[in-house]
Amino acid sequence: MSESTPLFSLRGVSKSFPGVKALDRVQLDLYPGEVTALIGENGAGKSTLVKTMTGIYRPDEGELHFQGRAVELATPDAARSLGITAIHQETVLFDELTVTENIFAGHYLTRGFSKRLDWPRMHERARQILLDIEAPIDPEAPLKALSIGQRHMVAIARALSFDARVVILDEPTAALSHHEIEELYEIVRRLKQAGCAIMFISHKFDEIFAIADRYTVFRDGCHVGDGRMAEVDEAQLVTLMVGRTVDQVYPKQEAEIGDTLLEVRHFSHPTEFDNISFNLRRGEILGFYGLVGAGRTELMQALFGVSKGVEGEVILDGEQLRIDSPADAIKAGIVYVPEERQAQGTVLELPIYQNIGLPQLSSINRSGLLDDAGEYALADTYARRLRVKAPDWCEKVGNLSGGNQQKVVIGKWLATKPKVIILDEPTKGIDIGSKAAVHAFMSELVQEGLAVIMVSSELPEVMGMSDRVIVMHEGLSVSELTRAEFSAESIVSAATGG
Repeated sequence: MSESTPLFSLRGVSKSFPGVKALDRVQLDLYPGEVTALIGENGAGKSTLVKTMTGIYRPDEGELHFQGRAVELATPDAARSLGITAIHQETVLFDELTVTENIFAGHYLTRGFSKRLDWPRMHERARQILLDIEAPIDPEAPLKALSIGQRHMVAIARALSFDARVVILDEPTAALSHHEIEELYEIVRRLKQAGCAIMFISHKFDEIFAIADRYTVFRDGCHVGDGRMAEVDEAQLVTLMVGRTVDQVYPKQEAEIGDTLLEVRHFSHPTEFDNISFNLRRGEILGFYGLVGAGRTELMQALFGVSKGVEGEVILDGEQLRIDSPADAIKAGIVYVPEERQAQGTVLELPIYQNIGLPQLSSINRSGLLDDAGEYALADTYARRLRVKAPDWCEKVGNLSGGNQQKVVIGKWLATKPKVIILDEPTKGIDIGSKAAVHAFMSELVQEGLAVIMVSSELPEVMGMSDRVIVMHEGLSVSELTRAEFSAESIVSAATGG
């Protein structure tokens, strides 16, 4: 094939669900030896497109072309047989299986007429794939013994075990450290050299400009533009994505900062963090910054009563608290929006209104019988306030975009009328428009007198939204800066142990 001829294309593809047209006559071209960035807000149709390309969904209309010929991808196996494979942000692997078993699950190698599993060949093939992507992982090690970054490399190895021709990378860097991201870039470069056509989905423009050759932009299920990365800048892409310029990504509004609301004194955990002390005032956004493994999330989970074996004092509104469980924290007025919204923040199979009502089942259903109308009314108040996009509040949360799932989680906790809300990576994996909406809402919360703790790995977000920043390094609080003292150099230096 000529490099100017697409390896994989979509033409006029549409896909609808009850109440939603997810894709509306879209087009896409993926070229051999090139990376095409698929850009769009949550709800733009990217996830539906990926499922259509990998045989999970069949389009209502339009055609898919592989090597210039129309193809039907009736099943995921049909897509894999052509070498179309996807690496997702939320990797689905099996903790109790070995690395080799995870890589070959569902397509084990066999030998002879008896079709016995050929473990020596699978271990050797797994070892070679891991060697190719420079991942020093023992194929026979149990997955549960690996770090998050290593698990992600296993997921990449699994995708490459299908002899990939078309590789879809869906938010692949979300769980990776800076070093691991650089390793992923190197894997992408090798795939390009091998002639693979790559689709790269990310909300991070620095990644898009670092790795992509071309771009395609979707908005509200429609194709709105494409071209070469060398001929476009970030401002133009943002305008295509959201249909308007986003002049202020971090719309922080001034709020009156009041008296101290929360005091944490000498907070320690045997393995995760040590001797952490800080205070939080009414109307304040307190940012926590640090590299992966700094102990930020573990500290927040301890404040919410998830962790055991914690020592230290927590004083809220002048009253010393004993927080042995999340129920204790919620009752006191401390709530936690987790980083892993799908695994820890929502029940994906339940509708929006039941998710929002979950923390208050006993107060809504006082008679002991489920009060659907009461739960729906509560959800209506907060889902409208957060501008959740859905046909109605009976829609399953699993059917929503990532940004709207995050709004549901925030709405669930706001409905408890808390005093302190902890937001752990509140904009992880969501688009620039949804980020701006979450940031604007954070400003509204503190203007109403709530106090916010925000954990973020994005330095511009920390500097843009925080009134103060506490920097953590290897389980210790190593620096505290006021807004007037912020500088990228000082924050990063403290986070890296400088």
